[in-house]
Amino acid sequence: MGGTGDSEAEPPRESWTRTLIGYGLLLLGFFAFQSAAAQRMYIPSSSMMPALLKGDQLIVTKYPYGWSYASMPIHGSDVVEGRLFGRLPERGDIVTVARREDGETLIKRVIGLPGDTIAVRHGVVILNGTPVKRAPHGTTDLLVDENVPCSEPMELPFRVNGEDGKLHCRMPLYRETLPNGASYDTIDLGDGELAGGYTSPGDNFALVTVPDGHVFLMGDNRDRSADSRFALERKGLGGPVPLASIGGRAELITNSYDGSGSWINPVSWFTTLRGDRAGTSLRPAKN
Repeated sequence: MGGTGDSEAEPPRESWTRTLIGYGLLLLGFFAFQSAAAQRMYIPSSSMMPALLKGDQLIVTKYPYGWSYASMPIHGSDVVEGRLFGRLPERGDIVTVARREDGETLIKRVIGLPGDTIAVRHGVVILNGTPVKRAPHGTTDLLVDENVPCSEPMELPFRVNGEDGKLHCRMPLYRETLPNGASYDTIDLGDGELAGGYTSPGDNFALVTVPDGHVFLMGDNRDRSADSRFALERKGLGGPVPLASIGGRAELITNSYDGSGSWINPVSWFTTLRGDRAGTSLRPAKN
């Protein structure tokens, strides 16, 4: 026996509208989470070696310094002044920064705070008139792969065959310690002494005073980083950067890939993992 229902079928147009609204709210929530809480980031260059390698994926938290236009996953190149619940980064923090020229997000380390004077002489950072503590700390032992080819002219002398029969990149490390005790490794190929007499343009930088509301940023791979030492026209940061341009603080590496995989080959998503990188903290050691 047939019966009649008490309600009619929902009109198709209304059903599609609700679906689109649902997806819109989901995207809005995802965008808000990445702006206010945390965001994943992929490292596309070698400027922060050895702490970060090309192919690393990491978590950047957005709340440690408050929020600004640079906290949003998508932002323009114009600096929007102001910061909600703003707090100063600490020396040694690894931070993301929106470059003023094009809005591209870079990742660097905080070296100088407002009021500091900074210069670089023969690769040594001079902070407030005093050379930053710096000592040899062995060498890198990086497996050469597609993301770390170690193939630039200044890097080629440091390619060696390892005991495992594979090619390794062993470049000189220097342990740098800032006045607040933050300690981390940097790569410096020398001031004309190593790598066939190679001298980095950033090995010498004239004295500047960090203005109020700004910080001075540098990459750990001192010979391969376009940072506050370099002009915007050279893809650097153009000197000290406004605090409003700081997007967040790098916390830890979630996973890392050697660059030999393919998105269309799911097996390579696992076989190209650098297993020893996952879970690595990006906070500086404190002495």
